[in-house]
Amino acid sequence: MIHFDVMDNHYVPNLTIGPLVCAAIKPHSTVPIDVHLMVKPVDRIIPDFAKAGAGIISFHPEATDHIDRTISLIHDCGCRAGLVFNPATPLAYLDYLIDKIDLILIMSVNPGFGGQSFIPQALIKIRDARLRIVASGRDILLEVDGGVKVDNIGAIARAGADTFVAGSAIFGSGDYAATIRGMREQIAGAA
Repeated sequence: MIHFDVMDNHYVPNLTIGPLVCAAIKPHSTVPIDVHLMVKPVDRIIPDFAKAGAGIISFHPEATDHIDRTISLIHDCGCRAGLVFNPATPLAYLDYLIDKIDLILIMSVNPGFGGQSFIPQALIKIRDARLRIVASGRDILLEVDGGVKVDNIGAIARAGADTFVAGSAIFGSGDYAATIRGMREQIAGAA
Protein backbone atom coordinates (compact mmCIF):
# COMPACT_ATOMS: atom_id res chain seq x y z
CA MET A 1 0.00 0.00 0.00
CA ILE A 2 0.92 3.62 -0.30
CA HIS A 3 0.42 5.22 3.12
CA PHE A 4 -0.57 8.90 3.16
CA ASP A 5 -0.12 10.83 6.40
CA VAL A 6 -2.48 13.79 6.15
CA MET A 7 -1.88 16.48 8.79
CA ASP A 8 -3.72 19.77 9.25
CA ASN A 9 -1.62 21.82 11.71
CA HIS A 10 -4.60 21.65 14.12
CA TYR A 11 -5.03 18.06 15.26
CA VAL A 12 -1.26 17.62 14.99
CA PRO A 13 1.44 20.32 14.81
CA ASN A 14 2.40 19.76 11.18
CA LEU A 15 0.95 20.35 7.73
CA THR A 16 1.23 17.88 4.86
CA ILE A 17 -0.45 16.71 1.66
CA GLY A 18 -4.06 16.85 0.54
CA PRO A 19 -6.42 15.09 -1.86
CA LEU A 20 -4.85 16.61 -4.99
CA VAL A 21 -1.61 14.68 -4.36
CA CYS A 22 -3.62 11.50 -3.83
CA ALA A 23 -5.48 12.08 -7.10
CA ALA A 24 -2.19 12.69 -8.94
CA ILE A 25 -0.68 9.43 -7.69
CA LYS A 26 -3.76 7.19 -8.09
CA PRO A 27 -3.46 6.67 -11.88
CA HIS A 28 0.12 5.45 -11.41
CA SER A 29 -0.54 3.16 -8.46
CA THR A 30 -1.17 -0.57 -8.66
CA VAL A 31 -1.67 -0.86 -4.89
CA PRO A 32 -4.31 0.62 -2.57
CA ILE A 33 -3.79 4.10 -1.19
CA ASP A 34 -4.06 4.04 2.61
CA VAL A 35 -5.00 7.52 3.86
CA HIS A 36 -4.35 8.29 7.55
CA LEU A 37 -6.23 11.45 8.45
CA MET A 38 -4.71 13.43 11.31
CA VAL A 39 -7.17 16.27 10.89
CA LYS A 40 -9.99 17.78 12.89
CA PRO A 41 -12.79 17.92 11.97
CA VAL A 42 -12.40 14.81 9.87
CA ASP A 43 -15.77 14.29 8.16
CA ARG A 44 -15.46 17.24 5.76
CA ILE A 45 -12.36 15.86 4.00
CA ILE A 46 -13.32 12.16 3.76
CA PRO A 47 -15.33 12.48 0.51
CA ASP A 48 -12.46 14.43 -1.08
CA PHE A 49 -9.97 11.64 -0.42
CA ALA A 50 -12.43 8.96 -1.50
CA LYS A 51 -12.97 10.81 -4.78
CA ALA A 52 -9.18 11.23 -5.13
CA GLY A 53 -8.68 7.45 -5.08
CA ALA A 54 -8.18 6.37 -1.47
CA GLY A 55 -8.89 2.69 -0.83
CA ILE A 56 -8.67 2.88 2.95
CA ILE A 57 -9.36 5.94 5.11
CA SER A 58 -8.39 5.89 8.78
CA PHE A 59 -9.08 8.50 11.43
CA HIS A 60 -8.53 9.16 15.12
CA PRO A 61 -11.61 8.81 17.35
CA GLU A 62 -10.69 12.14 18.99
CA ALA A 63 -11.13 13.89 15.62
CA THR A 64 -14.90 13.44 15.43
CA ASP A 65 -17.90 13.80 17.71
CA HIS A 66 -19.64 10.80 16.15
CA ILE A 67 -17.25 7.93 15.47
CA ASP A 68 -19.91 5.54 14.16
CA ARG A 69 -21.22 8.19 11.74
CA THR A 70 -17.68 8.84 10.45
CA ILE A 71 -17.12 5.12 9.83
CA SER A 72 -20.42 4.99 7.92
CA LEU A 73 -19.39 8.02 5.86
CA ILE A 74 -16.14 6.29 4.84
CA HIS A 75 -18.03 3.14 3.82
CA ASP A 76 -20.69 5.18 1.99
CA CYS A 77 -17.84 6.78 -0.01
CA GLY A 78 -16.77 3.29 -1.14
CA CYS A 79 -13.66 2.96 1.04
CA ARG A 80 -12.57 0.62 3.80
CA ALA A 81 -12.59 2.29 7.23
CA GLY A 82 -9.84 2.31 9.84
CA LEU A 83 -9.63 3.54 13.40
CA VAL A 84 -6.34 4.98 14.70
CA PHE A 85 -5.14 4.68 18.30
CA ASN A 86 -2.56 7.12 19.67
CA PRO A 87 -0.22 5.79 22.37
CA ALA A 88 -2.56 6.96 25.15
CA THR A 89 -5.87 6.25 23.38
CA PRO A 90 -7.60 3.20 24.88
CA LEU A 91 -8.69 0.30 22.70
CA ALA A 92 -12.09 0.41 24.46
CA TYR A 93 -13.59 2.11 21.40
CA LEU A 94 -13.33 -1.30 19.72
CA ASP A 95 -15.90 -2.69 22.17
CA TYR A 96 -18.53 -0.85 20.16
CA LEU A 97 -17.01 -0.59 16.69
CA ILE A 98 -14.92 -3.65 15.79
CA ASP A 99 -17.78 -5.06 13.72
CA LYS A 100 -17.70 -1.94 11.51
CA ILE A 101 -14.01 -1.37 10.77
CA ASP A 102 -11.59 -2.90 8.30
CA LEU A 103 -8.29 -1.70 9.79
CA ILE A 104 -6.87 -0.89 13.21
CA LEU A 105 -3.88 1.44 13.16
CA ILE A 106 -1.74 1.51 16.29
CA MET A 107 0.42 4.61 16.56
CA SER A 108 3.74 3.68 18.14
CA VAL A 109 4.77 7.35 18.35
CA ASN A 110 2.79 10.48 19.10
CA PRO A 111 1.46 11.58 15.70
CA GLY A 112 2.67 14.64 13.87
CA PHE A 113 6.33 14.14 12.95
CA GLY A 114 8.43 11.54 11.14
CA GLY A 115 11.64 10.10 12.52
CA GLN A 116 10.46 9.50 16.09
CA SER A 117 11.53 6.53 18.22
CA PHE A 118 9.20 3.56 18.65
CA ILE A 119 7.38 3.54 22.02
CA PRO A 120 7.89 -0.02 23.34
CA GLN A 121 4.56 -0.06 25.23
CA ALA A 122 2.88 -0.11 21.82
CA LEU A 123 3.72 -3.83 21.66
CA ILE A 124 1.21 -4.44 24.47
CA LYS A 125 -1.49 -2.53 22.59
CA ILE A 126 -0.68 -4.44 19.38
CA ARG A 127 -1.07 -7.77 21.21
CA ASP A 128 -4.35 -6.62 22.76
CA ALA A 129 -5.67 -5.43 19.40
CA ARG A 130 -4.74 -8.77 17.78
CA LEU A 131 -6.66 -10.64 20.52
CA ARG A 132 -9.70 -8.47 19.85
CA ILE A 133 -9.47 -9.11 16.11
CA VAL A 134 -9.23 -12.87 16.62
CA ALA A 135 -12.20 -12.81 19.02
CA SER A 136 -14.25 -10.84 16.47
CA GLY A 137 -13.72 -13.48 13.78
CA ARG A 138 -13.35 -10.70 11.23
CA ASP A 139 -10.59 -10.09 8.69
CA ILE A 140 -9.24 -6.78 10.00
CA LEU A 141 -5.79 -5.42 9.13
CA LEU A 142 -3.59 -4.52 12.11
CA GLU A 143 -1.26 -1.72 11.04
CA VAL A 144 1.54 -0.08 13.05
CA ASP A 145 2.91 3.38 12.32
CA GLY A 146 5.84 5.14 13.99
CA GLY A 147 9.47 4.25 14.51
CA VAL A 148 9.17 0.99 12.55
CA LYS A 149 12.69 -0.14 11.60
CA VAL A 150 14.61 -3.25 10.64
CA ASP A 151 15.66 -3.81 14.25
CA ASN A 152 12.11 -3.77 15.72
CA ILE A 153 9.80 -4.90 12.92
CA GLY A 154 10.19 -8.58 13.92
CA ALA A 155 8.95 -7.84 17.45
CA ILE A 156 6.09 -5.80 16.02
CA ALA A 157 5.10 -8.73 13.77
CA ARG A 158 5.36 -11.19 16.68
CA ALA A 159 3.02 -8.95 18.68
CA GLY A 160 0.41 -9.43 15.95
CA ALA A 161 0.77 -6.67 13.37
CA ASP A 162 0.37 -7.62 9.70
CA THR A 163 0.75 -4.18 8.09
CA PHE A 164 3.70 -1.86 8.71
CA VAL A 165 4.27 1.81 7.95
CA ALA A 166 7.93 2.67 7.49
CA GLY A 167 8.90 6.09 6.23
CA SER A 168 12.06 7.52 7.77
CA ALA A 169 13.61 4.06 8.18
CA ILE A 170 13.43 3.53 4.42
CA PHE A 171 13.80 7.03 3.00
CA GLY A 172 16.57 7.88 5.47
CA SER A 173 18.59 4.81 4.52
CA GLY A 174 21.25 4.76 1.85
CA ASP A 175 19.73 1.72 0.15
CA TYR A 176 15.92 1.53 0.02
CA ALA A 177 15.86 -1.98 -1.45
CA ALA A 178 18.25 -3.38 1.16
CA THR A 179 16.26 -1.82 3.98
CA ILE A 180 12.96 -3.19 2.68
CA ARG A 181 14.59 -6.59 2.15
CA GLY A 182 15.89 -6.53 5.74
CA MET A 183 12.42 -5.67 7.02
CA ARG A 184 10.82 -8.49 5.05
CA GLU A 185 13.42 -10.94 6.40
CA GLN A 186 12.66 -9.88 9.97
CA ILE A 187 8.90 -10.27 9.39
CA ALA A 188 9.39 -13.73 7.85
CA GLY A 189 11.57 -14.74 10.81
CA ALA A 190 8.83 -13.65 13.21
CA ALA A 191 6.28 -16.04 11.71
